Amino acid sequence: MPSRRSISRTVEFVGSFPGPVPETGLREVAFAGRSNVGKSSMLNALLGTRKAARVSSTPGRTQAINLFRVGGALAIADLPGYGFARVPDAVREAWKPMIERYLGERDALQLVFLLVDARRTPQDMDLALYEALVEADIPARVVVTKVDKLKKHERKPAFAKLREAYGLPAGQPIPFSAKSNEGVKQLWAILNDVVS
Repeated sequence: MPSRRSISRTVEFVGSFPGPVPETGLREVAFAGRSNVGKSSMLNALLGTRKAARVSSTPGRTQAINLFRVGGALAIADLPGYGFARVPDAVREAWKPMIERYLGERDALQLVFLLVDARRTPQDMDLALYEALVEADIPARVVVTKVDKLKKHERKPAFAKLREAYGLPAGQPIPFSAKSNEGVKQLWAILNDVVS
């Protein structure tokens, strides 16, 4: 049995693209979710740096598709958040076609991590994106961010609601905390499988 490939965590910022995203020649994984759900914090926790993705408490800071090359083996796309964001209407209206074009046309895309906030009930926009990914036959995993903000007794019912709303299989949703690094190993195992 061949050994599983392990990705080096060296990261290179390829660029920020409001228009067409250049091909990298690598398999690609995208991170999607509502504004301020913690995509940038998750990327920084995964990559072991505070500098890979810009973190802001202001929703809507990521306004283009940010592309990273990781270990020369994988590309990661940080997609702009959707939903509430303090940005001009014209910018917000440009996001939807940009994300739809990327998700619909990106041949290298292997997997989408859909991030949802642990403190929120299932949101229509998140459900619509998940259903669109399933319909388009794009593999997706639901990741619950900010789980450190839930009390211990709140976790099980919160996860059960999400599992039911999304019709998730065992092992999902995946709990994640950028603060405690919960979920980092599990997500790396998935990323390593993508390139194996």
